[in-house]
Amino acid sequence: MTVQEGLFGDAAPRDDPVDANAPLAVRMRPRSLDEVLGQDHLLGPGAPAAERSLERAIGMQIRDLRRRFHLSVTDLAGAASISVGMLSKIENGQISASLSTLQALAQALNVPITNLFAAFEEKRDCSFVKAGQGVAIERRGSKVGHVYQLLGHALGGEVVMEPYLITLKEDAVAYTGFRHAGTELIFMLSGKVIYRHGDQTYPLEPGDSLMFDSAALHGPETVVERPATYLSIIVYRASPV
Repeated sequence: MTVQEGLFGDAAPRDDPVDANAPLAVRMRPRSLDEVLGQDHLLGPGAPAAERSLERAIGMQIRDLRRRFHLSVTDLAGAASISVGMLSKIENGQISASLSTLQALAQALNVPITNLFAAFEEKRDCSFVKAGQGVAIERRGSKVGHVYQLLGHALGGEVVMEPYLITLKEDAVAYTGFRHAGTELIFMLSGKVIYRHGDQTYPLEPGDSLMFDSAALHGPETVVERPATYLSIIVYRASPV
């Protein structure tokens, strides 16, 4: 066992500059939490991806808030008592700002420091479906011949979006009894239909679109040219859990 191990266990030498003539105990003392949180760290190429993602999100949020309040980089840097270069690095996610620096920026922007982390905490979901691999649902009974292919699905949030590729096959039966919450957009891709919404009918050909309140009765009243395909995008508010 070395003298250092006997005195300080597993403590490692400090990595910040310390007077070489200082006592051994001072030179070997690990940095305090306040010292760590009070330093800004430049992110190198080997920085963990999660850390880079956090710093980018914080930087974007600071830039968005600065622009929202019509402040220049110089204005905000001066109000937070940091250099323009430092602020530029923070906004571009090139530096891991200390909590003291973030607190100064939050005070300069007159927002809680938690607001600077808002962009990182938000979920950014994505749904990818390869061609022909959407979940297929074929309607039976009064809706025979109606094939629905789900093209994606929402993974969270207050609004639900359901995009479908709908095919009315050769044996498709007209049906105008659809009714559900939300708003629906139809974009005609091929074929021709007469589409009913409430007490109105609309002739739809390729390239035509129809958007409506889907709480009213609706559906294809007449399939003029088969097969017919169209996109149906339904948007509605998610039910509270």
